[in-house]
Amino acid sequence: MKRKRLDRDRWGFHFFPYYQTRVETDCFRGLACLIRLLDGEPQYWQMPKAGKVMVAGPGMCWLQLIPDDRRHMITAKYLPDGQVAVWYADIIDGIAYDIDGVAVFIDQYLDVIFTPQGDLMIDDRDELDAAYKSGELSKEQYEAAIREGKRVVREWCRDLPGTKALCDGVLKEMNRRIEAGEKTFKPCPFPGYEQ
Repeated sequence: MKRKRLDRDRWGFHFFPYYQTRVETDCFRGLACLIRLLDGEPQYWQMPKAGKVMVAGPGMCWLQLIPDDRRHMITAKYLPDGQVAVWYADIIDGIAYDIDGVAVFIDQYLDVIFTPQGDLMIDDRDELDAAYKSGELSKEQYEAAIREGKRVVREWCRDLPGTKALCDGVLKEMNRRIEAGEKTFKPCPFPGYEQ
């Protein structure tokens, strides 16, 4: 399984503003991270219902949410006009923190992709199956990943207006904190870390 930093440094996004903090609202409790994309060439995905969807480009922001007591991370990819282009859920085997405090998730291969227009795709099931067959994943990890994928569909994909409202609320709270000058990159403490 791969470790992936939420500042998306391997994609070159670590040059963009990155915010990481804990959020506790009526609708969401967990880790919230925000990347503001300032430049770069627009990138698109072709979706069956939504058509050509911009997933990265100037003026976009990516809101990444890891809810408490869940083994997934939802990324809401916001267009410059404030609309969500697509949601992307990574099934994860947990989170950790790098020495600089940036949150890291342990990718468990399976992904769920969905759009406001009703697209729903399960991605990388073949990678999950291959990891299980090779012995990289135990039977328990494999079955847990499949269950978590089903949970994402059940909890996030059945009420898209509710999902959008939840994400908008967290984004609004993060923007409020940023505009108020709060320290919004808050590394979570771990052994050996001193703030």
